[in-house]
Amino acid sequence: MTVFLCTIIIFVLVLWWREKRNHEVWVTKLVTALGLKHVEAHLIAETAESARVAADQLPRERGLHSFFEAILNEIRQGVVIVDADMRILFANRPLAVLLQRPPVNAGRSLIEELRDHQLIELVQLAISGRERVTRQVQMLATAAAANLSGRHFMIEAAPLSDPRVGAAWLMVQDITEAALTEQIRRDFIANASHELRTPLTIINGYIETLRESPALLDRCLETMEKHGKRLARLTEDMLSISRLEDASIPLNYEIFEVKQCVQDAIDHLAPMHEGRDTRFQLDFPPKNAFITGDRFYWDQIFTNLIENALKENPQSGLVVSVSGHWNADGQCTLRVSDNGTGISAHDLPFVFKRFFRGDKHHSSAVKGTGLGLSIVKRAVEAHGGTITASSRPGIETVFAMVLPTSCSFQSIPGV
Repeated sequence: MTVFLCTIIIFVLVLWWREKRNHEVWVTKLVTALGLKHVEAHLIAETAESARVAADQLPRERGLHSFFEAILNEIRQGVVIVDADMRILFANRPLAVLLQRPPVNAGRSLIEELRDHQLIELVQLAISGRERVTRQVQMLATAAAANLSGRHFMIEAAPLSDPRVGAAWLMVQDITEAALTEQIRRDFIANASHELRTPLTIINGYIETLRESPALLDRCLETMEKHGKRLARLTEDMLSISRLEDASIPLNYEIFEVKQCVQDAIDHLAPMHEGRDTRFQLDFPPKNAFITGDRFYWDQIFTNLIENALKENPQSGLVVSVSGHWNADGQCTLRVSDNGTGISAHDLPFVFKRFFRGDKHHSSAVKGTGLGLSIVKRAVEAHGGTITASSRPGIETVFAMVLPTSCSFQSIPGV
């Protein structure tokens, strides 16, 4: 096989050499016939040969140009190439999509097309400094692209390898999701540190008090126990969120009756509502209504939602309603509502945010970890569902969960 391939290669080279030689002889005869000197004829022959090679390479170069353009138009990043005068030589389609604008026109200046000083300055730095420049920027809204406000982009610019050209390329990558994830991580660490530090400081303070005044033993122990339980609850809540966000840990699916799950949560919270004029209304279909899911997390969902209603409304006369409705397609809607003080319009968009507890919670009373509703949202979403919150303060506050048909049915299969 090797000998055969070598023979083919040699044969192709011989044909190419013969063609090249015949071309040189033909050009030499032509210029000699025109009365030119031998040296001049030789130079013209070389020039003609160079022109012929260039002509032969032109289709190939055009093909490579189209090939690379096609590749750049398929990537997610926006790419633009400019010359030394900052005029656009090429811009791929994703650039216009990322910047939410019409297609970028080649031949125009970069400032005329993009109209963003952050991008222009980066390209200018790359050209003048002859080095790669990278910067993370947060875009501002424009009249043509209002949705750009708040989006994060990684901008990279660098000069082309040939310094004589003076041109540069610019790449734009949308990193909004990664930036928001990083911000959530930083907020989580800061808030968790604060939430952990507060009870620890209180416990350590009461330990010092006990050393100085042993007579205050009962009072100190009661407070220390309360904040010790808060630390334990905070730790458990943080572990729950961590497990829910870890895609490698599967849910433990099982079939269970929703009404019984709700009743178990109410019984678990009995110490909170005993002795208070609190009524619970459970409204479920006459037939046993079941869902399939991780019972551990559904216990947490109903416990957190009902506990939240009880903590927010210590006054008498509270009515907590829990209902389930299955439509003809089998989709299930679960609602937990109460007639308490409600949630202000200012706080409502943030109720599922980690550690968010509203302005009225910034008091010395222990109100919880601020992670309960965040756990509820993550647990519902882990089952493929959605949850929304609405409130008319003093009238009704509703948490509505919609589950896909794969998680809900009104009879146990096979029974």
